[in-house]
Amino acid sequence: MRPTALITGSSRGLGAAIARELAPTHNLLLGARSARSLEPITAELSGSTPWPVDLTDYDAVAAAARSIDNLNVLVHNAGIADLGTIEESSVDQWRRTFEANVIAVAELTRVLLPTLRAAGGHVVLINSGAGLRANSGWASYAASKFALRAFGDALRLEEPMLRVTSIHPGRIDTDMQRAIVDGEGGDYDSARFLKASTVARAVRTAVETPADAHPTEIVLRPTGR
Repeated sequence: MRPTALITGSSRGLGAAIARELAPTHNLLLGARSARSLEPITAELSGSTPWPVDLTDYDAVAAAARSIDNLNVLVHNAGIADLGTIEESSVDQWRRTFEANVIAVAELTRVLLPTLRAAGGHVVLINSGAGLRANSGWASYAASKFALRAFGDALRLEEPMLRVTSIHPGRIDTDMQRAIVDGEGGDYDSARFLKASTVARAVRTAVETPADAHPTEIVLRPTGR
């Protein structure tokens, strides 16, 4: 039987690229906030199944998780990047960022742990270069990604039958990146950034690593080539 992978935030950008990489070898559950946003990618990848749920609605997450009786790979790709200096960042911004980037990840993992344990599964956390170092203007986002790395480290120790991989890419050429650059007031040059397909390939490599090895962290930085 083909293994099953759930990918959050898979309607576009990096999540869709990860779905394309895993589609030849996995049955896919494609997560996003709405079924409508998933229509293009589910139409493209025949046999994939939409899994629409607001990941910060924890009752809805628990209900949706009950429909999953087999899960080999969980890719946490969904998240937000709401940037600003510490002076500019409100309490609500900090809360939204941690809610989306940390708490929602922890809760979805928690409710799916029995299914993942049964499969000896693999949890992949799409982190960031900001999860390794913090830059000016990125405090709340970087803090959430440092927390996500800590979550992965703890999960790896608590669940020795699972593999847990943190992926730390630099900036990726996506719609989110365009919004970030626009907010920074810069000119967008896609050659400066990683391709989504390159990061997705790293996810596939982690998932396909033979069982005698545990890929704990993968760091990718753009070369500008």
